[in-house]
Amino acid sequence: PSGYPQQAPGTYQDVTGAGNYGCEAQPMVFSGGFVVPPVQNQPIMGGAVWMPIPPSIPNCPPGLEYLTQIDKILIHQQLEVLEILTGFEENNKFELKNALGQRVYFAAEDTDCLTRNCCGPCRPFTMRIVDNLGREVITLQRPLRCSDCCCPCCLQELEVQAPPGTTVGYVIQNWHPCLPKFTIQDEKRMDVLKIIGPCVPCRCCEDVNFEVKSLDETCAVGRISKQWTGFVQEMFTDADNFGISFPMDLDVKIKAVMIGACFLIVSLSF
Repeated sequence: PSGYPQQAPGTYQDVTGAGNYGCEAQPMVFSGGFVVPPVQNQPIMGGAVWMPIPPSIPNCPPGLEYLTQIDKILIHQQLEVLEILTGFEENNKFELKNALGQRVYFAAEDTDCLTRNCCGPCRPFTMRIVDNLGREVITLQRPLRCSDCCCPCCLQELEVQAPPGTTVGYVIQNWHPCLPKFTIQDEKRMDVLKIIGPCVPCRCCEDVNFEVKSLDETCAVGRISKQWTGFVQEMFTDADNFGISFPMDLDVKIKAVMIGACFLIVSLSF
């Protein structure tokens, strides 16, 4: 296949604050001269326009080939009518889209009713992320941990598996008296990146940005953002919009871990 799909009808907002999205992608070139050409067809499933299925790539976990072609992801939480009417917490569901508004993945929380409504934001969960073939390509596992930041011995942790059963990295909460801080680790638990949030996240009338930085915290690598969605939606629902930006050439496994970091931040802060 050749060419690249034109932008789908509609306007898509950059919630990461990292600039305008490009509408054209270049072929990805890997070691050994292996070239991944952009694909043209746009499958439509369930009323949603899905990102074209990329060809398989050597040494890339199955299902993460999509991440080689994007440097930004928009995450839209779906409204749960029953939750709005009754106040009982439902399993959260999210659409993950690329810059063109095409769905890349669909994520669904998998927890029982008692855990969701009794443990609240500190609840353990399993998040299952599927691609447009219905394959579960990423699994996020968050165990039950202490939710009190004053207790530095048992802070939050999230394991990222891609595919399910194969660990590709971890997100570790770091103790800090003022700032929400996290460390992204690879599958060998080696530190790779740092995430630093605002001291007092303002949730009213503006976006909230968590900066992704190098280990020495001197170089900005990306950003995880929570978009202000308006007074009515913020007050009466928990359906939020988030954005993740990262370098195009970042290891796809670390990109997957950054997705996991976004969901951990969502569960803790929003």
